[in-house]
Amino acid sequence: MKRDPVNAERDHVIAVDIGTGSARAGVFDGAGALLARADHPIAMHRPAEGRAEQDSEDIWRAACTAVRAARMAARVGADRIGAIGFDATCSLVVRDCEGQPLCISEAQGEEEAAGPRWDTIVWLDHRAAEEAEACTATGHPVMVASGTVMSPEMQMPKLMWLKRHLPARWARAGLIFDLADFMTWRATGSAARSRCTLAAKWHYGPAAGSGWDRDFLAAIGLEDLEERCGLSAGVLPVGASIGSLTPEAAADLGLDPETRVAAGLIDAYAGALGVLGGQAGDVGALGRQMALIGGTSACLVAFSATARPARGLWGPYHEAVFPGLFLIEGGQSAAGGLLDHIVRSHGGGMLPDAAGHRRIIDRIRALRDAEGAAFAVRLHVLPDFHGNRSPHATPDALGVISGLPLDSSFDALCRLYWRTLVSLALGIRQILDLMAKAGYPAETLHVTGGQVRNSLLVELYADVTGCRVVVPRTPDAVLLGTAMGASVAAGLHPDLQAAGVAMQPEGETILPSPERAAHYERDYAAFLLLQRQRAELEALISA
Repeated sequence: MKRDPVNAERDHVIAVDIGTGSARAGVFDGAGALLARADHPIAMHRPAEGRAEQDSEDIWRAACTAVRAARMAARVGADRIGAIGFDATCSLVVRDCEGQPLCISEAQGEEEAAGPRWDTIVWLDHRAAEEAEACTATGHPVMVASGTVMSPEMQMPKLMWLKRHLPARWARAGLIFDLADFMTWRATGSAARSRCTLAAKWHYGPAAGSGWDRDFLAAIGLEDLEERCGLSAGVLPVGASIGSLTPEAAADLGLDPETRVAAGLIDAYAGALGVLGGQAGDVGALGRQMALIGGTSACLVAFSATARPARGLWGPYHEAVFPGLFLIEGGQSAAGGLLDHIVRSHGGGMLPDAAGHRRIIDRIRALRDAEGAAFAVRLHVLPDFHGNRSPHATPDALGVISGLPLDSSFDALCRLYWRTLVSLALGIRQILDLMAKAGYPAETLHVTGGQVRNSLLVELYADVTGCRVVVPRTPDAVLLGTAMGASVAAGLHPDLQAAGVAMQPEGETILPSPERAAHYERDYAAFLLLQRQRAELEALISA
């Protein structure tokens, strides 16, 4: 795709990452150097178990605050910013035909109540579990791209839920977005969507004429999908420019209206681009690498020139990031979120903030040094507290803790935290085994996201999986991947491959320890045994 270069003075880009709990913004130059970054929190409403809602205007304000702070810290003028890019979680934003928020809470009076407008169903919300099962039950060929099992974290079941449970609001809807697409719409006024979001979360396929399989839509009762979601404005690849900032958005962001806006990215895929972009030109080498993006959840992302679907994996998605390539994904619905939960639940009021996690990690290291291989050896965890995304594709799966003593001390918390870390790494190994059988072998894991700050978990990824682990020497490769897309939209680089080569950072390599790896073989056997025992218990209960 040919792109016109911007003014030579516009030699920087801004990347914005909308996470589950905060918006992060970074200012990058054309070589991929992060000059400054800033964060701002996002509110979340948890009205019931399995429900999570946000206010899209609060998300926009958080992003604007972070962008202004990052640019001021970088001391880069607005006239030096060639483009801004957004990545986001796969939350669903619901607006009416005029672009105004539509409340997605079932509380009838809440839509008119003062305060936040809960118009966004957060990615981790599982309210649409029954609708997801209905999608799976169709047995439709499009389900191959969902690993044959629909997850309630996808958008189709969430849209079905809206139509079934809030029909009056569904009838008023005119613009429904993946969160990254909402951000680009809010920035430009264009309802054009990213191929990244639609291919991965909306079952959009460019080879299917309009992109939508109408037989599938009819089977799940969403014949009016395009009308209610406003899907007629076009679909653009990663790296394309959707347009320029509106004067209002420019004022909100502290930028100028000549700033271009890049097509949005799913946050995990932005991380994959950030760590693997430099290898996109060598498909053979790329096929032996895998991105592991860890935050609230954890995702394993691989790329291939051919489509190789498998049950329990999401994809293959054609051109979800790189032109001509398929993307496949496996993941854990709760990773960093599970560690936070363990601290909240067993920490006696301890907060799961950065300082709290550091304190626990430091104590674990001391206990491991003192106790050696005997440390917490009888404690076992299955980490599926928010369902199992891969390899089992069972969103209603539950977590298991085996081996708890009558001990509520801080050291007991550290033991449980440690074994939860081990269980997360064991789960990643199991997903890697599935991906290897499907034709996606991994020699190297490129790890990014918030989990790189947990040195114990990074060590475990190497020792438990047996893979070479590379941690990029950049504070945030998710932001970097978004910056790569923005740099192409700005004309700083001709395509994503060139941007990856120019901007991808060097990394620190961590090799597995043979001694520790042998120890985790026993843990992996126990992990698989505990899964079988859980299945037997579930069968007994449901008999």
